[in-house]
Amino acid sequence: MTDTKSAPPAEHLTHFDASGQAHMVDVGAKQETHRIAVASGTIRMKPETLAIITSGTAKKGDVLGIARIAAIMASKRTSDLIPLCHPLALTRVTVDFETDEANSSVHCKAQVETFGKTGVEMEALTAVQVGLLTVYDMCKAVDRGMVMSDIRVMEKHGGKSGDWSATS
Repeated sequence: MTDTKSAPPAEHLTHFDASGQAHMVDVGAKQETHRIAVASGTIRMKPETLAIITSGTAKKGDVLGIARIAAIMASKRTSDLIPLCHPLALTRVTVDFETDEANSSVHCKAQVETFGKTGVEMEALTAVQVGLLTVYDMCKAVDRGMVMSDIRVMEKHGGKSGDWSATS
């Protein structure tokens, strides 16, 4: 039995038409605006694994440098991975990693921008996920127990709905 009280109203699910069929949202009539999305996430690991990353002694090379490139590349391929995403001409992608020795983790933050008719939240989330997956891939030989968590949109700007922040 479905709990209809916690489910959002069907009219708010834009990827379904009036008969409930999945479709790509028509953005043709929307205004082009400067759109920005920021997403973040974390990967926790053994302290020894973090030491390998920070010392630059991983056998596969510069873990965070390669993860940054992977994240940027992934943001540009989001519509190939998520079936109903529009292909977008991204104007800027930045990916930053921060190590946290106290929590034995690496934090990833991606900011994606475009000038267009639809937002870039999915591109920012894809960048974070693939960046963290790349850290996992490059370090799994020494730590298969790494855990990715807290992947989320932190803020978005532009478009009809305006600005939004996870803290608002």
